[in-house]
Amino acid sequence: MDIRKAKIISEDAGAHTLTVQIAGSISVWLEDIPAAKDIDFALCAPGDNCAVLFLDPNNPADAVVIATW
Repeated sequence: MDIRKAKIISEDAGAHTLTVQIAGSISVWLEDIPAAKDIDFALCAPGDNCAVLFLDPNNPADAVVIATW
């Protein structure tokens, strides 16, 4: 497992997913990353920071946003 800091690029409250840019990665965005069920999308905005948990560091599709600030 691996936890990385990221920046929120956009959110889809209906699907409860986020598009994020991992810190240090200039051109790569991860799209449609599921967010933990307790994350309040009313408080998420593009530019906010978040923590992304990668259950399998070799598979970015196997990730979840676990916190925002």
